[in-house]
Amino acid sequence: MKKVSESATTLKNLIKHAIDDLEVTPAEYQKIMDCAHADGHIDKEEEALLAQFQGMLSNGTIKRVKG
Repeated sequence: MKKVSESATTLKNLIKHAIDDLEVTPAEYQKIMDCAHADGHIDKEEEALLAQFQGMLSNGTIKRVKG
């Protein structure tokens, strides 16, 4: 079984925070994107997390708010 990357774990925690309070500020959004791209490679776990996150933004589950 393949080990999940450290960056995917960090990304998961950042997205979980956004899900917990159902909103994301511009700074939080940027932090999520920076984390995903930090190692120069988006692995399958990160890709899945980002897709779920973007889906939740698109359907209104998570709201983008002013920081």
